[in-house]
Amino acid sequence: MLYLTIIGGAFITWLILATLFTPHIPYHIEMDVDVCSDHFVRVLESTCHAKLEQGNHVEILTDGTMFYPAMLEAIRNARETINMECYIFKSGDIGDTFIDALCERAKAGVRVTLVMDAIGSFGAFRRSAKPLRAAGCRVAAYQPFTWYRLSRLNNRTHRELLLVDGTTAFVGGAGIADWWAKPTRGKPLWRDMMALVEGPVVADIAGVLAENWVECCGEILTGPETYKARRKVGSVAAFAVKSSPSDRSTVSRVLFQTLIEGANAKVRLSTPYFLPDKAFRQAIRRTVGRGVDMTVIVPGSHTD
Repeated sequence: MLYLTIIGGAFITWLILATLFTPHIPYHIEMDVDVCSDHFVRVLESTCHAKLEQGNHVEILTDGTMFYPAMLEAIRNARETINMECYIFKSGDIGDTFIDALCERAKAGVRVTLVMDAIGSFGAFRRSAKPLRAAGCRVAAYQPFTWYRLSRLNNRTHRELLLVDGTTAFVGGAGIADWWAKPTRGKPLWRDMMALVEGPVVADIAGVLAENWVECCGEILTGPETYKARRKVGSVAAFAVKSSPSDRSTVSRVLFQTLIEGANAKVRLSTPYFLPDKAFRQAIRRTVGRGVDMTVIVPGSHTD
């Protein structure tokens, strides 16, 4: 028993030290790169494992009063597939509205596939999944609580993605909950943004969503209804950059470092979470020191 106590204490001590004191990666770029150059595009394509897709249409929808109606309209008009992944899917008026819309389409023969994060949607998953599954929707929890997943407990999906008929995508920061739709508990609705995306890059976004469906169910989405031919519908060039949990470095972290250090004139950063590590703080100082105009917008006293 004493040996077990010593081993257990040593393990807990190691876990705390590894969690709190693992050195940060000292991110920096090898050499200056002009963000207006073709070389910069090649750098991002190679380091982010993404392709710059031309001919997209992108519309920014600010606050739930704009993006929820657009998302629900797209769902109700679906004819083939609805693929959705979200960190937060909560019970409430807006949650019930989405469930009703998804169930109606599933009963009409549309293939509905939905991934909810087990922690972000904790407390509501079972209630939400029951009517969805009864209507024929395919629903899975991402990283549920099991003994063999404890080492990856904090590897969550914070993606908020909706793809309809392989042609229309919504990406951004908002999940499904009343606090994005209306004032709740005496507080104003949460400010957030979603982007409505159409065009060739939608197929790349579909591949991002497919990753976590594989992890949940082992099924690889391959249907032609999900991956449509890449047709140009607008004038916007776009990357779909996929960032997933890894040992230490992530693609999104590499992307942010490269964008900041490559800026020529100005940087505009808006985020609910501003906790720059040492390498990022140094990059900001170097960038501003070169005369780049940088503005950071954070939620102020109501930060998360």
